[in-house]
Amino acid sequence: MELIRVATVESPLTDRAAAPKQGDEGAPDADLVFDETMSPGLEGLSPGDEVLVLTWLDRAFRDVLRVRPRDDFNRPHQGVFSTRSPDRPNPIGLHRVTILAIDGPRVEVRNLEALDGTPILDLKPLLRTIDER
Repeated sequence: MELIRVATVESPLTDRAAAPKQGDEGAPDADLVFDETMSPGLEGLSPGDEVLVLTWLDRAFRDVLRVRPRDDFNRPHQGVFSTRSPDRPNPIGLHRVTILAIDGPRVEVRNLEALDGTPILDLKPLLRTIDER
């Protein structure tokens, strides 16, 4: 299996402990900076679009199978696959964001809780059900 970094996160978030757990919990606006060779893949995206950003959580612990959800020591341990913990065997992050602006290979987004320098694996449009339109 081979994964390719298509972009990198540029964000004021640098400290994992201080970063919000989810994007809608106070994450700052951030930029997705795509490699120039990947820029053609942005065609068809527009400000206002909601997309899913898949990241490689490169600072996560990969040997974790049980966690306390949200690092709350008052909660019992759970299997990592039943949580959104970044610590897991394959630390793939899934982030629902809104595109604010696109300038060449730079895509400014709202509600991204990923740390500065986080590798981006993919970007996918959000699919909605008929009831959500």
